[in-house]
Amino acid sequence: MAGSESFDITTGCDLQEVDNAVNQALKEVQQRYDFRGLAIEIDFQRKDSKILIAAPEEYKLKAVVEVLESKLARRKVPLRNLKAGPIEGAGTSVVRQEIALQQGIPTETAREILKFLKERKLKKVQSAIQGDQVRITSPSRDALQEVIQLLKQEDFGVELSFGNYRGS
Repeated sequence: MAGSESFDITTGCDLQEVDNAVNQALKEVQQRYDFRGLAIEIDFQRKDSKILIAAPEEYKLKAVVEVLESKLARRKVPLRNLKAGPIEGAGTSVVRQEIALQQGIPTETAREILKFLKERKLKKVQSAIQGDQVRITSPSRDALQEVIQLLKQEDFGVELSFGNYRGS
């Protein structure tokens, strides 16, 4: 009897890389002449998986976000997993924005992935939601490779990563 192969589909940001990128962005903001003397904050809250940015005006806030995104991209943090909130006024001459980091596949996205795979009518491929990840199982390793290729071509709104391969 043939064993079954499986892998997990997950998503997330390496929080240490995010922390490093935030520190680099802060350093660059402190050194840039167009930000001199301005009260600009970039606060990474690791346990909540979010970044809070504060600046004196919306234009400066957007410039800080661009600096941060460039540092995150350089450190291979998927920018698609950043969910920027609205820009809010916070008192006298300060605007703030919260950027949430997507850790794990949201339930709605997981359902979309299952529906997408079901519509393809792949033989002997099973998929199941397990918490914040999706497990794909099949007796054929080739079928699993086909699933990965199909998912890479589709846009689900988050950066998908494939790992935890198991064979028996």
